[in-house]
Amino acid sequence: MSDPKKLFIKTYGCQMNVYDSERMGAALVAGGYVETDTADDADLVILNTCHIREKAAEKVYSDLGRLRPLRQAKAAGGGKMTIAVAGCVAQAEGAEIVRRQPMVDLVVGPQAYHRLPAMVARSTASGVAEIDTEFPAEDKFDHLPQPPKAQRAPAAFLTVQEGCDKFCAFCVVPYTRGSEVSRPAAKLLSEARDLVSRGVAEITLLGQNVNAYHGAAFDSDWSLARLIRALAEIDGLERIRYTTSHPNDMTDDLIAAHGEVAKLMPYLHLPVQSGSDRVLAAMNRRHTAENYIRVIERVRAARPDIAISGDFITGFPGETEVDFQATLALVREVRYAQSYSFKYSPRPGTPAATAEQVPEAAKADRLARLQTLLTEQQAAFQSDCIGRTLAVLIEKPGRHPGQMVGRSPYLQAVHLDCDPGSTGKIVDAVIIGAATNSLSGRLVTT
Repeated sequence: MSDPKKLFIKTYGCQMNVYDSERMGAALVAGGYVETDTADDADLVILNTCHIREKAAEKVYSDLGRLRPLRQAKAAGGGKMTIAVAGCVAQAEGAEIVRRQPMVDLVVGPQAYHRLPAMVARSTASGVAEIDTEFPAEDKFDHLPQPPKAQRAPAAFLTVQEGCDKFCAFCVVPYTRGSEVSRPAAKLLSEARDLVSRGVAEITLLGQNVNAYHGAAFDSDWSLARLIRALAEIDGLERIRYTTSHPNDMTDDLIAAHGEVAKLMPYLHLPVQSGSDRVLAAMNRRHTAENYIRVIERVRAARPDIAISGDFITGFPGETEVDFQATLALVREVRYAQSYSFKYSPRPGTPAATAEQVPEAAKADRLARLQTLLTEQQAAFQSDCIGRTLAVLIEKPGRHPGQMVGRSPYLQAVHLDCDPGSTGKIVDAVIIGAATNSLSGRLVTT
């Protein structure tokens, strides 16, 4: 018997890509591949790309250039390295990828992953590049198998919704992931139970606009809140999270769930992007700064200890210093525990890409001032945890002997000394130290 073919997947960007890579890997493993952690001797290399960050496509082309000598070495030994570009860059660039890099054998968009094994087979047989960037009617998840039955890490992702109908002026997601589609609730509950049976204690529900979830259920369409309540009834599932959300979809029942569902963790990532109503209108965000702040107030009324995380863009086309000061004012009022902030960078095909741009120096200066304030707030939140006893889900060994790393309810990494057999368990830890992105704790023993 010949040796099984080796598969290497490089995942860029968001958590949804991590989830998609896992499912693609499962489909190919079922067809006889064995996953490897290096591209050096792989028979099939998949670059699962993300188009959110600046110069995303150029980074992919750079990686393809680094694969060329590996492909040539494989050919010199009588083998072949098949190269696939998947994900949002594949969707956006399409046939242009093959034109610029003829060594690419497959280009597959995010909604066509279930067709990947057949594409590989056809390309291998014909020697002709396969391109599929369609938005097929069938649900790809119906055709992508779960990973093999094996013990899983204590925390896992579960995609419940894909695509977005919001069409923010800076965002490529509606063009690369398509319109909003929600997965049926029964399938999600079944997948969640399977994850729990393999050792998962925490599930993060994923979607480009996850709180717009409206999946078909047993009696009617379910909201995200209804899905969360049903998931909370699964024995062994201890923690539930969700990301990423839009302020306009923070419904009454979802806000209530934060106060009523103990398994729903006290952490909410709710992007705002700007504190200026003028800029928000130009972004097509369809909410005002006041709307956003009122939502935060309602969530905090339901769950007073909740940690708020946000996204921000500085230097959006047309932004003035007055607009930027409104962003700083909003940040001071909300008080963020964590945050993600970026300079605006044009995405081809989006409305804002052709608008008059803010000078790069102004973008950078505003980003630096914003990040100074956000860093101060994050440090204050971290310091406020010192002396508290937090429940920590142990996930993996730390860097030092006897050290383990887990996650607090607020998604912070927590380092503490405890038994390696504690992986997957929730332990109480007194927080004794705080760094920028992590905490150190001492195990509470009885």
